[in-house]
Amino acid sequence: MIRVLIVDDQVMVREGFSVLLNAMRDIEVVGEAVDGRQAVQKVALLKPDVVLMDIRMPEMNGLEATREIVAADADAKVLVLTTFDLDEYVYQALRAGASGFLLKDASAGQLAEGVRIVAAGEALLAPTVTKRLINEFSRLGSPRAPAQERIGDLTERETEVLVLVAQGLSNGEIAAHLVVAESTVKTHVSRILVKLGLRDRTQAAVFAYEARLVTPGG
Repeated sequence: MIRVLIVDDQVMVREGFSVLLNAMRDIEVVGEAVDGRQAVQKVALLKPDVVLMDIRMPEMNGLEATREIVAADADAKVLVLTTFDLDEYVYQALRAGASGFLLKDASAGQLAEGVRIVAAGEALLAPTVTKRLINEFSRLGSPRAPAQERIGDLTERETEVLVLVAQGLSNGEIAAHLVVAESTVKTHVSRILVKLGLRDRTQAAVFAYEARLVTPGG
């Protein structure tokens, strides 16, 4: 069972997500939190596999909560919930360690699949929001120096795999694209994360955009 903690200041949202997720055979909602501060406390207590995190909340917002949760547990998986218009904090949440983001109006199936993807350690970048995220990277202008310098630590094939990860491809899709075994792709991804000091595929994608390995339309 995938254990989930739902964090949102609106009771109807929490109850709605709880009903949808508990209807899945492989997912169990183990708790709810009304703000970021309570979320940090409940994550420490309940040790959920995935945290569904709203951004705009009183007391402590989702960005601050994500930072604290990931700082306390590097393996924590936070799935940020956003509205159709990309929340100004989503980019910062990804850099803070969130495993991805999902639209609040996602269907029950999309919500459950999103939880499964994040629980499995994959990145989740909702296609309808990714374009807006790319625009944010574009607005930043020149590549971030630290990211640009660290590219040199990667081999040519690792750089190629990193670009495909940033474009949202799964290990299986990358394997098919490069005509290699999926296990080979997993090895490349693991080495990329170690070399760049990143925690997961989402941060790898953020790194690739910041280093301008991937650009809008690229």
